[in-house]
Amino acid sequence: MAFDTTPQTTPQTSAPATPQTSAPAGEPLGTPRLSARDKLVLFVLCAAQFMVALDFSVLNVALPELGADLGMSRSALQWAVTAFALPSGGFLLLFGRVGDLYGRRKLFLTGLALFGAASLLATLAWDPASFLTGRALQGLGAAAIVPTGMSLLTTTFPEGPARDRALGISGTLLSLGFTVGMVAGGVLTDALGWRSTMALLTVFALLVLPLAPGLLPESRTPDRPRLDVPGAVTVTAGLLSLIYALSTAADHGFGRTDVITALVAGLLLLTAFTVIESRSASPLVSLPMLRRRTVAWGNLGGLVTFSMMSTVVFVLTLYLQETLRLSAFETGLVFGFQGALSAVAGTMAPRVIGRFGARRTLVGSLAGQGALVATLLLLNAHTWSVWLAAAAVSLASMCHLGAIISYGLTVTSGVPDEEQGLATGLVTSTQQVGITVGIPLLGVLATTSRDLLSGVHTVLALDAAIVLTAAVLVGLGLGRNQSRV
Repeated sequence: MAFDTTPQTTPQTSAPATPQTSAPAGEPLGTPRLSARDKLVLFVLCAAQFMVALDFSVLNVALPELGADLGMSRSALQWAVTAFALPSGGFLLLFGRVGDLYGRRKLFLTGLALFGAASLLATLAWDPASFLTGRALQGLGAAAIVPTGMSLLTTTFPEGPARDRALGISGTLLSLGFTVGMVAGGVLTDALGWRSTMALLTVFALLVLPLAPGLLPESRTPDRPRLDVPGAVTVTAGLLSLIYALSTAADHGFGRTDVITALVAGLLLLTAFTVIESRSASPLVSLPMLRRRTVAWGNLGGLVTFSMMSTVVFVLTLYLQETLRLSAFETGLVFGFQGALSAVAGTMAPRVIGRFGARRTLVGSLAGQGALVATLLLLNAHTWSVWLAAAAVSLASMCHLGAIISYGLTVTSGVPDEEQGLATGLVTSTQQVGITVGIPLLGVLATTSRDLLSGVHTVLALDAAIVLTAAVLVGLGLGRNQSRV
């Protein structure tokens, strides 16, 4: 691969000038440049990640029409989301390791094909069972795409400015996918009906799948150790139980017997998983890796930024529509502005990381996200608040995107190529659990409050406090003497 990573000489340096490859207009010298093939590889990997991120939000505004068309009750509609979240979060670690052992490219292509076929099934669904089957298979495909796609990216682009730039683009599209999904879901549902949201995902899969086989390199662990089956069973069952409990609690609270049972079972299974891994000859998760400061504290930062930002988006959606009486389309426009600034942040983040390092960027981004969320406590029932909401959530999302990119770099830096699938599996599991855990833990305070505005203020205050506390803890945990991080 051809990258220009020659360091830029500052004007004050008296050393002889080093010949450099010219950078495109508007880019500083030393910015890594991608060959045409590298750009195509990045396009395929990022398009797949964007497609999965789109799936998280594109169906949300279509749920009422979906329920009426397929005869699903309001309580049953949560399964339109949960049926996807369960396998997509539950199988991430397992599929990340399977990709390490048996071929990431092979599993990535399998996941793409399954996702496309499942999206077509969901588009053509004739009853609730066929639709939920499609959603579950979509989630299974996503669980294969996300960790293998991320590990293919980190093994294709070498650690340094090249990987920083690639992860910057990937993180931007990940954030944009969620935001674009909220806007596109409303537009498509109004114009063409709910099935068009699933058809959009089918089209994405059909565009990406033919390009991938000839572009992506195969990669696997050379010694092919045995798969840790007991570890795989306990961690997958534990994550499935935990995600089910949190997803169901978001709609029905934590008092239900099935929620409590699933929560306890999930915690017990994950505890058993740690015991199994400590005794396994070929563990699914290397406990020494989890003890790395960069992995442990980096993932904590990722968990907090994802869970708390998803909570902000959730409660602001309620506030804008129920307190300020904005339409679904107008609400989508507010978050569309957020997506535009996130795209700007994605182009800036690699440069910021290159200047200050991933550790400082992660800590600073968390602090900025928490401070900007705190300004949302000024929201009230007056119409001018929409401008405060749009500005604060958009700027907070820029910090959020900086945290996403820098925590991914923090966790994967220094990890051998043969363990990149495991490291990126941890990164993506953190994303999935973060998106799932925030809303049921804090969002329920808004939905159950007699006064919605008061409930929103309570959630935002707790949200800001958690993010600011995490910034301090991650800063202390990572320490100051980390090379490149």
